[in-house]
Amino acid sequence: MPVSVPARSPRSQDISKAPVIAAERTHGGSLTLTGYPMPSSQAATAVMRGNRRSDTGPELRVRSELHRRGMRFRKQLLIAAGGIRVRADVAFPRPRLAIFLDGCFWHRCPEHGNLPRSNTAYWSAKLDRNVERDLRVLAALSSEGWRVLRIWEHVPLNLAADQVQAALTECKAVADA
Repeated sequence: MPVSVPARSPRSQDISKAPVIAAERTHGGSLTLTGYPMPSSQAATAVMRGNRRSDTGPELRVRSELHRRGMRFRKQLLIAAGGIRVRADVAFPRPRLAIFLDGCFWHRCPEHGNLPRSNTAYWSAKLDRNVERDLRVLAALSSEGWRVLRIWEHVPLNLAADQVQAALTECKAVADA
């Protein structure tokens, strides 16, 4: 018996735009997905399952450096703004600074982003939705007075921490004025 399930990543904000995946019960009772591209290999499946939503390597390194520099922040802070809810990787709530550490693949880095050779139609649409979501988050947070800083994963650690420190100084100067 066919069942429709919305294809939704944990970070997805708008499920109305998510593609629908059809699932069917086999004779053994397990569900099989239809309308979803088959993984190109077991290795690809293992790599994708190993990707973390939070506490990634770049996040841990940047947070550690910020803490070493004496900055205190919130991690994975849930922010509701402009009708959406989003978790900032690093947030400074009082000065209203939200920092997102973006992976080159997932957010289409202009320098390092690439499109897989397998299932290109699926991946192209998925990565496009990620970029569109990033723009919606930027607009929503900005409209609520948040400053948004996006840092690519390939940015050197000291430069990333310097960018955060400069943005934080700017936010505090604006608040004091």
